[in-house]
Amino acid sequence: MTATVDEIAPDLFRVTCFNEAANFQFSSFLVRDDEPLLYHTNLRGYFNDIREGVDTVLDSSKIRWVGFSHFESDECGSLNEWLAIAPHAEPLCSFVGARTSVGDFADRPPRVLEEGERIETGSHRFRVIETKHVPHGWDASLLFEETASTLFCSDLLGQGGNVEALYEGDIAGRSEEYNTRQAEGPMSNSVPYTDETIPILEGLADLNPETLACMHGSSYNGDAGQALRDFGEILKKINGKNGA
Repeated sequence: MTATVDEIAPDLFRVTCFNEAANFQFSSFLVRDDEPLLYHTNLRGYFNDIREGVDTVLDSSKIRWVGFSHFESDECGSLNEWLAIAPHAEPLCSFVGARTSVGDFADRPPRVLEEGERIETGSHRFRVIETKHVPHGWDASLLFEETASTLFCSDLLGQGGNVEALYEGDIAGRSEEYNTRQAEGPMSNSVPYTDETIPILEGLADLNPETLACMHGSSYNGDAGQALRDFGEILKKINGKNGA
């Protein structure tokens, strides 16, 4: 499987593998900077493909930071493989992520970003935002790049299919179609709806991101704040009857 590589914003590259059987894309995101950052390590089975994609942009061994939302194979399954080839790389996560999983799992101790703390990688500035159970998991967090206003939003606004790298249309509507199909069966309620879901999404929308780096399906450029608010209403409609 060969990863596709697309520059979806200046120095931001989407590195994507498509699983034909699942009709589903898995994306990692590379920020090219003095201290390069990789967001989502992706599945262990995709490690070589993602690495080869990264190598078309920069030397994989130069990766300095490895971030992800929550402890799940497509988020961080190949974390230790990346740490092995990038001797100066450090995992980057929230306090809960470090305490519950990453501190034990990772071959190198994580850099924990506390609330309001930021790191600069050269021309980019990042902060971790704790978003418990959004998209899912107690340890969930998202990464916001403040200089270009990019939200690395993991499973939020996910879509199926082998779609384009960057979309400027109704991404919430496209995501609603996919999430509605997923509303029944063993994969239902993958993004839970609780009393905290809407406030968390509103807080993310208030960041006024210009780009949403979505793990599954197209990334998005446009009124990202409104897209996040619309996604909250979609979750409410699909899963609200089960909300806590």
